Amino acid sequence: MSDITKRMKAKRARRDKAHLRVRKRVQGTPERPRLSVYKSLRYIYAQVIDDVRGVTLAQANSSDPAVREAVGNSTAGKDAAKRVGELVAQRAKEKGVEKVVFDRGGYIYHGRVQMLAEAAREKGLQF
Repeated sequence: MSDITKRMKAKRARRDKAHLRVRKRVQGTPERPRLSVYKSLRYIYAQVIDDVRGVTLAQANSSDPAVREAVGNSTAGKDAAKRVGELVAQRAKEKGVEKVVFDRGGYIYHGRVQMLAEAAREKGLQF
């Protein structure tokens, strides 16, 4: 097994453990659903989830046509994350969601995750 594969597995294991620690404390309710973030190397995804009913109320990702026309081919950068944050906040507000709890998905609050969160706050989501 190469060093790169070992490093990738270790990194994924670290994120999974961090995500489990976050999920122990963070749960979405009908009054305050969970804003969950996932990022891959190519895209960033956000969804507003009511964990009690097991329902996704709103979602957005950087492969969405509304985001792609704004950012072009750079779907993995901070600009795309900002657009995803704005879009998920807009869609959540259309569904009547004003307050959420933020689930950073085990990622550190930095870079793309931070841009997404700040953009959602600017568009009116409270967390």
